[in-house]
Amino acid sequence: MKDIKSMKTLAVIPVYNDTCKLIKVLSKFGEKVVDEICIVLDCSTDCDLDEIKKATANIQLSLHLIVNKKRKGVGFAIRKGIEYAICENYDIVVVMAGNNKDDPKEIPGLLEPLLEDGCDYVQGSRFLPGGKEVRTPLLRKIFVRIYPWMWKLITNVRCTDVTNGFRAYKIKIFNDKQIDIWQRWLEGYQLEYYIHYKVLTLGYKTKEVPVSKTYSHNGRGGYSKISPLQDWWQIVGPLIYLKLGVKR
Repeated sequence: MKDIKSMKTLAVIPVYNDTCKLIKVLSKFGEKVVDEICIVLDCSTDCDLDEIKKATANIQLSLHLIVNKKRKGVGFAIRKGIEYAICENYDIVVVMAGNNKDDPKEIPGLLEPLLEDGCDYVQGSRFLPGGKEVRTPLLRKIFVRIYPWMWKLITNVRCTDVTNGFRAYKIKIFNDKQIDIWQRWLEGYQLEYYIHYKVLTLGYKTKEVPVSKTYSHNGRGGYSKISPLQDWWQIVGPLIYLKLGVKR
């Protein structure tokens, strides 16, 4: 078993059309928060790449950049980051938003249960004591409160914040043959909920920790890439599919 002090941590940041916000996120990283940052640009222009390279030239952190020539989806982007982590022998992956909703300074709180308590998966929660939500749009606020009750009903595991994409995983869970993240149907928002369901129902040790979630706008438009009408089934579907055995 690997000593916790020698465990390597990679931060994976999927990004789509949020170069300016990504630069703000990178500026908040401390030198020793993670061993490396993997930025996955899900379709970008040469201007995006130039901006990122200029902005990160003086950052004292190891950066790895992956560019998808065409937009593939957030699940595909996260998988590319996990694939890189596996190839480079990382032990832990932290996944966070590239649009400045998550604060890199809170990463140590996500890592502590993995390093100190033997957890395999840590979910960030804005609703636990010590966490906070800022400018959450009304419809989103209602949904993110109701959705965890569905998970408790179906998995019998208490959850307070299922839709929060600020999470940390031990790489070993992706070696489990019962967790197949490489399936084609997991290229969108489905991936994160697929992993969440699998980890909760396969007996892995999990924990929620308080984090903040900050939206840059309040009201209509501009605050998220998720479309309530087009993307809601990508979020709800995995829970139903896996429970009924329609998907594996």
